[in-house]
Amino acid sequence: MPLASQRQHWGVYLRLSTVDKPRPGSETADNSAMSKLSDLRKSYEQGELDESLAVAEPLLQFRQWFEHALASDVHEPNAMTLATVGADGRPSTRIVLIKAFDERGIVWFTNYDSRKGRELAANPFAALQFHWVDLERVVRIEGRVERVESEVSDDYFRSRPLDSRLGAWASPQSHVIASRATLVGNAAKAAAQHGLNPPRPPNWGGYRLVPQRWEFWQGRKSRLHDRLSYRLDEAGGWIKERLAP
Repeated sequence: MPLASQRQHWGVYLRLSTVDKPRPGSETADNSAMSKLSDLRKSYEQGELDESLAVAEPLLQFRQWFEHALASDVHEPNAMTLATVGADGRPSTRIVLIKAFDERGIVWFTNYDSRKGRELAANPFAALQFHWVDLERVVRIEGRVERVESEVSDDYFRSRPLDSRLGAWASPQSHVIASRATLVGNAAKAAAQHGLNPPRPPNWGGYRLVPQRWEFWQGRKSRLHDRLSYRLDEAGGWIKERLAP
């Protein structure tokens, strides 16, 4: 990142002024900013995760934590980071929303022609991460990804608000467009064409990540965090292990 861009980025969080050219004393300001940034830290003291108390099945452990996040009014507890890798070997991440989970896996919905859709077509493996900041908890899930059944996508699409259904038709997700007016125009065309009952676009639907590995992280004091991993054995059972933080 260019230096000017770095300064602008720091300014958002640290209220630093930015300039295109160095000014007298600017090096001191930059050093001060970096000092403040390096001093940001938090002591994690809200909970613990003991392997003797964690359940044997990671899905049940996840359900417990997810329900706790819901009950605790965590901001957007259903938001998760999705990491994919393209055919060129380069990773990318974005935030998506979990819409269902059961013994088959974790489900979300999106445009199949988006960057994540194209990357999953080239490499059908991904990682998910939930970060519930207020609870000082992280859940990571890795596994193979598959498309959900078409009827599952149809049922969920029908449950969405009308504006969201029209938006699925309007947005060529991840592709370059001329302006926001393009989206607005596409949405108007979709509304005129489909009215109050737009069908599911053929390039829109659900994915399911089938877990092969789980990790549960609970923040603890002195950076001696609790980390429990679950990995599949050859017989399809789960092996629970503690990891060093």
